[in-house]
Amino acid sequence: MSAEDSAKMDGAGKHGSPGTVDEETHVTQAPGEAYDVVILGAGSGGYAAALRAAELDLSVALIESDKVGGTCLHRGCIPTKALLHAGELADEIRESEQFGVNSTFEGIDINGVNSYRDSVVARLYKGLQGLVSSRKIEVINGYGRLVGPDTVEVDGRRVTGRNVVLATGSYAKSLPGLEIGGRVITSEEALTLDWVPKTAIVLGGGVIGVEFASVWKSFGADVTIVEALPHLVPNEDEALSKGLERAFKKRGIKFSLGVRFAGVERSDDGVVVTLEDGTTYEADLLLVAVGRGPSTADLGYEEQGLRIDRGFVLVDDRLHTGVENIYAVGDITPGLQLAHRGFGHGIFVAEQIAGLDPAPITESGIPRVTYCQPEVASVGLTEAQAKEQHGADGVEVLEYNLGGNGRSQILKTTGFVKLVRAKDGPIVGVHMLGARMGEQIGEGQLIVNWEAYPEDVASLIHAHPTQNESLGEAALALAGKPLHSHN
Repeated sequence: MSAEDSAKMDGAGKHGSPGTVDEETHVTQAPGEAYDVVILGAGSGGYAAALRAAELDLSVALIESDKVGGTCLHRGCIPTKALLHAGELADEIRESEQFGVNSTFEGIDINGVNSYRDSVVARLYKGLQGLVSSRKIEVINGYGRLVGPDTVEVDGRRVTGRNVVLATGSYAKSLPGLEIGGRVITSEEALTLDWVPKTAIVLGGGVIGVEFASVWKSFGADVTIVEALPHLVPNEDEALSKGLERAFKKRGIKFSLGVRFAGVERSDDGVVVTLEDGTTYEADLLLVAVGRGPSTADLGYEEQGLRIDRGFVLVDDRLHTGVENIYAVGDITPGLQLAHRGFGHGIFVAEQIAGLDPAPITESGIPRVTYCQPEVASVGLTEAQAKEQHGADGVEVLEYNLGGNGRSQILKTTGFVKLVRAKDGPIVGVHMLGARMGEQIGEGQLIVNWEAYPEDVASLIHAHPTQNESLGEAALALAGKPLHSHN
């Protein structure tokens, strides 16, 4: 909360403060004794580092002011996807007649939806608490601040470690001068709404923006997205952006592209949004979804000599900050703001500290999924990025339309799989659009990270009828032997 968990949204506790594992403070550190690892923040990166380090027999202190699991579990990825699933069910009921099933849609019980959402979060939270407890990780509940190269101060208590991992996550950003409050909200307030807006304006067409636009449309709202860049999900391959725009038009989700936000007037009843070209939109509320910022302010990072750029902690390819034994992971480091990236970072750093010399994480090899309807899933280089690296004539591209995929026709979804390869070389990018395509990105990740050639994938037999076949068919076509598509 993927992104953007999307974004894609790794993080720690409130206001970027390092998340609670328990009501009590569990500290067994003897006077003068240092932990092997002190971790500031128990979001996806922090708790993964803690679990892996403990598994490697390192003594661990995990410091968190809110709840273990951080933004992703409590205010991001998980609750957002629960709402999206509820919205998907609402759409299926509305459209059930096309499958020969007669049904009546009676509306959204938002309290029931929120109860379902909370039950999912609560079950995962309980399981995570159990994992942390079983690994004998010392949990310190409080707001931590880096006060030395090996020391974190937590509400007046000093905790020292031979290694320090900073994992303080991210927060929902706004634009300069745009204050959050009343009918102007961020994703965190949107998740706690106990009513469904009749009309909504979403400022930002990235991962978070299109996911909320999708769920609110499914819940019955009239939604307009305002995006200053030329396309929705602008970080994706342009073919995916254009495909999503076509799908959103078909769903009745409106959007304005290429014109900047100028201002908002708010009242007790709603908002009026003005763009720089003078266009105005009225709605019940404005969701500000312009990305997430790193939670690094006032945590002592710069005072300890860490290099900071626009709030991000700069690290090398081993996630080391260049200062003593201090590492940084997840959303506070430049790059994709995804919970699973932070999770991978956490595991990597724990293994690095333990001396296992893990292979550095390749940013382009991290899969990306936007869970709107239809879903957007990708891994590796876009066509434009591949041409930058290999030249305009050094890239081959193939799009396989889901119209030729049996399972997709059963599901009545449209979309495509796009493969990008270096000419006569391996596949360097996989880009997909369609219902449930996020579930296919696992094979796409293997294809890109293992530098598979189209011929390698084409020789694999994909189960029928599955949407997964679309990847196989695309590879067959790119290998020069299309069966259900034209090369």
